[in-house]
Amino acid sequence: IRRPPRSTLSSSSAASDVYKRQKLWVKHLDTKKNINRKVSVAPMMDCTDRHDRYFLRLISKNVMLYTEMVVTKAVLRGDKHKLLKFNNLEKPLALQVGGSDKKELAEVAKIAEDYGYDEVNINLGCPSKKVQKNSFGACLMKEPDLVSECLAEMKNSCNIPVTAKTRIGFDDTEEFDYLNMFINKMKSSGCKTIILHARKAILKGLTPKQNLNIPKLNYQMVYDIKKSNPDLEIIINGGITDTNQIQKHLKFCDGVMIGRAIYQNPYFLKDIENAIFKNSNISSREEIVKQILKYLEEEIKLGTKVNQVMRHTVGLYFGQPGSKEWKKYLSDNMMARDSDFQKSKHIMTTVSYTHLTLPTKRIV
Repeated sequence: IRRPPRSTLSSSSAASDVYKRQKLWVKHLDTKKNINRKVSVAPMMDCTDRHDRYFLRLISKNVMLYTEMVVTKAVLRGDKHKLLKFNNLEKPLALQVGGSDKKELAEVAKIAEDYGYDEVNINLGCPSKKVQKNSFGACLMKEPDLVSECLAEMKNSCNIPVTAKTRIGFDDTEEFDYLNMFINKMKSSGCKTIILHARKAILKGLTPKQNLNIPKLNYQMVYDIKKSNPDLEIIINGGITDTNQIQKHLKFCDGVMIGRAIYQNPYFLKDIENAIFKNSNISSREEIVKQILKYLEEEIKLGTKVNQVMRHTVGLYFGQPGSKEWKKYLSDNMMARDSDFQKSKHIMTTVSYTHLTLPTKRIV
């Protein structure tokens, strides 16, 4: 029997084929990773994509990783596999979702479980206008009952942990009683892990970037929430930049989440592995470059562009001699959309095992 041309296949048949391929892909994954949220890397838009997460996992074996936020409608109506696929090395891994339709959130939570994610997290902290327009993110702090319903539906649809990431307040509301009420609404839905960014969200007048700096940090509010809810796992987030701060926060909270400090200086993860997880078996920067180039070579065969991977490595030599030369080399040779993979092979001939020595001229 000759298979009909692809153009004559029914849409339901094509969808079925895609689903089967996704199932086969998931089969190879180890779905039994233990979750340790003592230190995690925050979900960051345009940063923590699958290439960045692979890169970070080359440095740290113990931190919990999160995807950048994925909108529920994009998952349900778009290319699921393109949005959700990941490398098994990235695990343990959580999918962060954005949405406010409880049925859609529940469906995506189940999809996340089927894909092999270890956790699904709802974004209740993003203050951007685009996110507010679609009725999710930080504006949902105004609707605690809806949030509780969404979390309950998500929890009922899957067997992986359902968690939430939110802020300590919004606009003129930064009160312990309101935040504690909001936390307890989430707890009543069965949510046991809540990540608190220790700043309120200003929903009008500030950009998302300004919302990361202008609202004042209030760590004590997070500590008080943990003290009043000892049965919850409370993760603190916001402005944390070194291991001494991590250790201080761990005296009052169950875990620490870090975003920009790790993206800007990925090798900060080495300090975290040493000080927090007592792990001294960390690859050198040069070894990490070798590993990411092997990964890049395989990704190129799948259609990935050089810059899509290498843009995440800009901060690898942060604070080290030769850091400027490393950044310039990447900028000149590996950051354009049409960058040639062959140029990446010059990196290891110019990176010394004792110090960084990179050519300043563009390779042609």
